[in-house]
Amino acid sequence: MTHDHDLVLRPTAAQTEAALNPPPGRNGGDLVVESLAGLGATTVFGLPGQHALGMFDALRRSDLRYIGLRVENNAGFAADAYGRVTGEAAPLLLSTGPGALTSLAALHEARAASAPVLAISSQVPTAGLGGGRHGYLHELPDQAASFRGVVKSVHTVRTQSQIPSAIAEAWTSALTVPHGPVWVEIPQDVLLAETQIPVVTGGDTFPEELPPRPELTAVAADLLSRAEPPAIVAGGGVVRADAAKKLRQLAERLQAPVVTTFGGKGAFPWTHPLSLQSWLEDRHTTDFLEDADVLLVVGSGLGELSSNYHTFKPRGRVIQIEADLGKLESNHPALGIHADARLALQALLETVGERTDPSAPERVRAVLDKVRDRIAAQELTLEQDVLAAVRAALPPGAPSFWDMTILAYWAWSAFDAKAPNTMHSAQGAGGLGYGFPAALGAAVADPTHPVLAVSGDGGALYSVAELATARQYDLNVTWLIVDDGGYGILREYMTDAFGAPTATELTRPDYVALAESFGVPGVRTSPQTLAADLAKALAAPGPSVVVLPAVLRMFAPTHLG
Repeated sequence: MTHDHDLVLRPTAAQTEAALNPPPGRNGGDLVVESLAGLGATTVFGLPGQHALGMFDALRRSDLRYIGLRVENNAGFAADAYGRVTGEAAPLLLSTGPGALTSLAALHEARAASAPVLAISSQVPTAGLGGGRHGYLHELPDQAASFRGVVKSVHTVRTQSQIPSAIAEAWTSALTVPHGPVWVEIPQDVLLAETQIPVVTGGDTFPEELPPRPELTAVAADLLSRAEPPAIVAGGGVVRADAAKKLRQLAERLQAPVVTTFGGKGAFPWTHPLSLQSWLEDRHTTDFLEDADVLLVVGSGLGELSSNYHTFKPRGRVIQIEADLGKLESNHPALGIHADARLALQALLETVGERTDPSAPERVRAVLDKVRDRIAAQELTLEQDVLAAVRAALPPGAPSFWDMTILAYWAWSAFDAKAPNTMHSAQGAGGLGYGFPAALGAAVADPTHPVLAVSGDGGALYSVAELATARQYDLNVTWLIVDDGGYGILREYMTDAFGAPTATELTRPDYVALAESFGVPGVRTSPQTLAADLAKALAAPGPSVVVLPAVLRMFAPTHLG
């Protein structure tokens, strides 16, 4: 009797000949790029450094497309976006010590947002591993220790023969739900030494699926079928699992109103009669969700931003579907189902009963009317007009990437993403500088759509060097910079808390002139001309910058007091 695991693929005569006579001039770096190509990678991001030169030299002998950014952290953000858009593991090539450590904030965001990034770094020579102080350039006592609390898994290579398997193992880790960044480090001498190891021609990996336990979905289906009434919170896990259609089918069968988290933007149609949209930072929405007899939470940990800053206190039964085991019941007691959102929603669709509730759309409209009345009472017409102009200018299928800035905070609640996996922000880890380099990565992933990046002037200064990258690769990214002369949201926070801001005001450049110095067209716009100027920039090929001088305000929070 033959079992599947007993089957062995026999090499062809040509493969045997190639293995016995590998081409000369290859080094450990070739094993890296061959392994990546064998796994299906086509594009790598990164920044060269002295210890990593073996990898970068090997790129000359491969068909991999290299996109080089100017700062390692920005390269990490670009890889993050590439992974989010494609669902593939995005290779990120880095050098030792300072180069590696500069990527930490980007890997933190990728971990928080479950973006599959495969970071491969060089290390000091093998003799320097183990914590001794040998005085090598870039030396750390334990470089991997800096990453263990940030990435999903760490893989240290010590010999050339370990390279293909280590990279394949890391690739599998990055693409096993929940997706996330992984770390591989390879010593300089291992990368530089000539190799006689045959060319890596294979490397298929099969990330394990995460189906729900059937006894749990049976209980969940029974609870939802009998709920009076149910409601649904859809998080980023729905988007990452490509489960939006299944979510809609389930919501319509249950007549359950749906609110999407900020990471789950686009998971449910914005104008659907059952859509509560994304007004999570609003007491009216919070109250509505608290009153649900059964609340189904799919692909969200109900963290700070998704729970109106932990003021959300559900009174009914909570069912939580979550692929990240650490998030399961981490904030609220629930029927916890550790599963991929797509597989769990499919299981519920196969077992849940149909509910009839003609009042559900009316109750949704009542909540949205209360939200609109609350916002309207605060005289925030400028902010609403600016956001509406951005939506009008951005083609429906075009992705957008938002930095941590006031307009992005508005967009989390009030922006119609139009489709799943099109609106992305740095709200996972909350660091500055994400928007523009991430948009560059998305433009590399899919050049058929223009890409929008949105930053404040403070965040823009984190990534302005990447204007050179945008120009070098002629990427179709339009960068909207809202220039309010400082860290606008911190200005508001400090004024509210202490009566005056400190350290929030910035001297900044003429962003239009700066863009033009890189060979990137720039235009200064106004709230009245923003829609037209932004649409024109998005329609033009290549990179562009649109600068909006404006001081925007946030709507009043409802979690205080």
